[in-house]
Amino acid sequence: MASDRGLDVTLDSAGTGSWHAGEPPYGPMQEAAARRGYDLSDLRARQVTKGDFGAYDLIIAMDADNLANLTRMAQKGGQGARLALFTDYAPQTGADHVPDPYYTRDFDGTLDLVEICAAGLLDQLA
Repeated sequence: MASDRGLDVTLDSAGTGSWHAGEPPYGPMQEAAARRGYDLSDLRARQVTKGDFGAYDLIIAMDADNLANLTRMAQKGGQGARLALFTDYAPQTGADHVPDPYYTRDFDGTLDLVEICAAGLLDQLA
């Protein structure tokens, strides 16, 4: 979406916990993403590090719990990156978090929301 708009951005994905570090995305999520043309097969889970706060301008959380965890990390020496909640880029949805499709089983609904939030973020970056 960013390249379609002529934006040059660097993206990464990380969690605030280490539960699945080194593992690929959940199979059914990979399948749902592939149906939309997103190849997640090379991704591996990793945990956010203090270095991420200096390496990135913006770190986006999918829910309030993760935003609180990121805020605590930033206060303990993570410097630089601005923090935001992803759904803040799509207030029209009324969503206050991106649900984890592992629990909801709504992989397409999660992708719909992520695409809407991403479009809103890119609108602001442009």
